[in-house]
Amino acid sequence: MQSFYEATVTRPSTYAPLAGQRSAHVCLIGGGLAGLSTALGLAERGVDEVVVLEAQQVGFGASGRNGGFVFGGYSLDCADLLKTLGPAHARELYTLTTDAVDLMRQRIARYRIDCDATDAGVILANWFDEPARLDAQRRLMRESFGVEWEPVPAAQLASQLKTRRYHGGLFERNAFHFHPLKYVLGVADAAARAGVTIDEHSPVVRLQRAGAGFVVHTPQGALDARHVVMAGGGYARNVYARVERAVLPIATYVMATEPLGTRLHDAIDTRAAVYDTRFAFDYYRPLPDTRILWGGRISVRERSPDTIARLLRRDLLKVYPQLRDVRIEYAWGGLMSYARHKMPQIGRSADGVWYAVGFGGHGMAPTTMSGELLAAAIAGERPVPDAFARFGLTPAFGALGLAAAQLTYTTMQTRDALAARRAARPVV
Repeated sequence: MQSFYEATVTRPSTYAPLAGQRSAHVCLIGGGLAGLSTALGLAERGVDEVVVLEAQQVGFGASGRNGGFVFGGYSLDCADLLKTLGPAHARELYTLTTDAVDLMRQRIARYRIDCDATDAGVILANWFDEPARLDAQRRLMRESFGVEWEPVPAAQLASQLKTRRYHGGLFERNAFHFHPLKYVLGVADAAARAGVTIDEHSPVVRLQRAGAGFVVHTPQGALDARHVVMAGGGYARNVYARVERAVLPIATYVMATEPLGTRLHDAIDTRAAVYDTRFAFDYYRPLPDTRILWGGRISVRERSPDTIARLLRRDLLKVYPQLRDVRIEYAWGGLMSYARHKMPQIGRSADGVWYAVGFGGHGMAPTTMSGELLAAAIAGERPVPDAFARFGLTPAFGALGLAAAQLTYTTMQTRDALAARRAARPVV
């Protein structure tokens, strides 16, 4: 089953495979948002001879398959970020992501990217009948990160989300949601018009050091490059082991309903995107054509569209049983790259290879941010902030790491269920 995103884009036919021997100043391996944001950032800084090599098509990986949320933060919880880095560095890294949200808005306007952007914020809905959870989160964001998340009382939230599952929420105003594949294709087009060369269907089969630079080999050609950036995410294989050993390719699932028309407001009467306070949370949003796009779950294996549709439909009906007769028209999965420490890995290896990976779970703004950081560093403008060195290429231990990730997810699902039962237990 094709994804909703793929079914609703028109791809350009101008990105031919790399052929023959060529040279470049910078070679980006990976045509997702990390590689393309770096390429566009370099072009905006006047850097010439930039080439993007993509094994499949632009946006093939997580960048073109995700839930389409754009907001600040990382997969690592803000409280844990604060504990790891301390107040100054934690706030510095968080602010980089909110700056990236603003940059994405600017690029949508500057390059006229038609990506169904809905600038209506994001709601964090409390799954548990424990107001202290929201109070603590709101206080943390205000006091440590200078961000005001607005409280949404339970009655107000119930008027927006027609379900008994939630107990109030927090509204993050500086957030939006969009069609991520349209946005990625728009960034690619902007980069190409600025002089960047994009080669699709050009998997890298070998990367070798050559003097002060590198030679990047594909099945039909080779590229001499002064700088190489690894940005392949969860789909990079057998190209650069130092990066690939440091990420776990984790699968997640998304579906889209049929257009609901006026029935949409029987369930969701807000333009905001929504996620909840569980570790294993649902995330969803209304689409411009009145569909509901719904995502959730993680796994160490990819599943068939029919299985994904069945699992996510079950999750949808737990929240909105009034939609039991609604058809699911699209269901798909994809691989995200996760690091053990749940932070992006952005920097440069000792052998000179730059990298930008590990954005799974909270990726669009941090991925855009990584492009700006690497573009600025490669252009000699400023180095990557030192704080990212705390989140380096930590080995993920392959199959063992995947098994540990699945066990952690299952354990946290159980913890969420137990917490919900405790919160629902009547006081005697």
